[in-house]
Amino acid sequence: MAAFDFVPVLERNEVPADMEKRYINLTKKFEAHFGCKPTYLCRAPGRVNLIGEHIDYCGYSVLPMAIQQDIVMAICTNQSQQLHLVNTDPNFKSFSTSITGFVINKEKPEWHNYVLCGLKGIAEFSKLENPVGLNILADGTVPRSAGLSSSSALVCCAGLTMMHANNLKISKLELADICAKCEQYIGTQGGGMDQSICFLAEAGKAKHIEFNPLRSTDIVLPSGVSFVICNSCKEMNKAATSHFNRRVVEDRLACQIMAKNKEFEWRKLRRLGSLQETLGCSFEDMLQLVEDTFKTTPYSKQEICQLLEVTEEELNAESLSDNTLQLQEFKLHDRAKHVFSEASRVLQFKKVCNEAQKDANILLGNLMNESHASCRDLYECSCPELDEVAEACRKAGAFGARLTGAGWGGCAVAIVLTKEVPDFIKSVHSTFYSVNAKREENINDKLFATEPGKGAVIYKV
Repeated sequence: MAAFDFVPVLERNEVPADMEKRYINLTKKFEAHFGCKPTYLCRAPGRVNLIGEHIDYCGYSVLPMAIQQDIVMAICTNQSQQLHLVNTDPNFKSFSTSITGFVINKEKPEWHNYVLCGLKGIAEFSKLENPVGLNILADGTVPRSAGLSSSSALVCCAGLTMMHANNLKISKLELADICAKCEQYIGTQGGGMDQSICFLAEAGKAKHIEFNPLRSTDIVLPSGVSFVICNSCKEMNKAATSHFNRRVVEDRLACQIMAKNKEFEWRKLRRLGSLQETLGCSFEDMLQLVEDTFKTTPYSKQEICQLLEVTEEELNAESLSDNTLQLQEFKLHDRAKHVFSEASRVLQFKKVCNEAQKDANILLGNLMNESHASCRDLYECSCPELDEVAEACRKAGAFGARLTGAGWGGCAVAIVLTKEVPDFIKSVHSTFYSVNAKREENINDKLFATEPGKGAVIYKV
């Protein structure tokens, strides 16, 4: 593999000028706490998904970009095979355990559990029998529970740390795949978008990311436009509820029922993307198949069992996850309709960018608006605050705005003319944030323009 296939390890003097003060402070805090200097710093960025929500785990491509906000870990090794985790934010408790004997808590996933996911994933992938102990000081600028992938950035940063500390050589693609899989240790059955863009991102470029196999293509966004992040100020921890996994399961059940109706071996087909590939159909054909197959009202668990000709125990084992076993009804029509229409919008978005189409800004904005409506009405992963801030963005002059991330809270992203960003931010501030004192707190962390940032990196100290 070429050098660019691996996460770069840069010298201390290559730390960007705008990050210098933060890195110096982090190094000093590390020394004050652990009594020694860190030997290196790992950085993993957050991301904003421009379009393609809740479809990566169905096997469909997505179109995210990395943002400047990130997770940075200062690290040194220890000989005691102990793991000591400290966070610069006092709201996150310190944590210590054996580097080999820890348990990941799915029931109450605190911040350190995401770090443990990354460490465990690399250790198991590399069959590390005696990993070195680690002292870690973590610092984050990605807003938590905001749909900007703070949790996945923690997982990726920890995985990168484990790799480098144990002198392993793992490519970016392998790291993305490992970290996507190991985040499931915490119970979230997501796809691989967050981890992929974290490692594959390049400054100034969005990415079209495809799966099975994982690959990415550069996307050149239209000139003269910016993307503005607007936090709805409604927090949502997707690992702490069944909302996310419920949607994964509903998509899986829709896939399996359609597969059975087509007389395929439905147990082997678990993703809507795999079903479409097997059928060789267009998105229009798949949307029609949804209409022909499903009623628009929910299905009971008993109805699902009858359609698949299985017992409840078999259904639990074949199709459900641990935190969805208690569900008694499932929405299949609307979930599948969202997935196929959203996957189509990703390809349309890519085409508009690649062909530099006339009125590209308007076309991209329309696709983002359609995406939000689908997430709100069909996937039901929006919330009143997200709907309100997205509408505020449109009224302030955005070509389009949509929720980004898992939803049920978090952020919206809007496409805006770069020259109009200052006025746009003032308008959204006055209509959404200024009406509520809590929303106005730390406003610069909640409402900001962003550009495509670079991916994960390691800095020597």
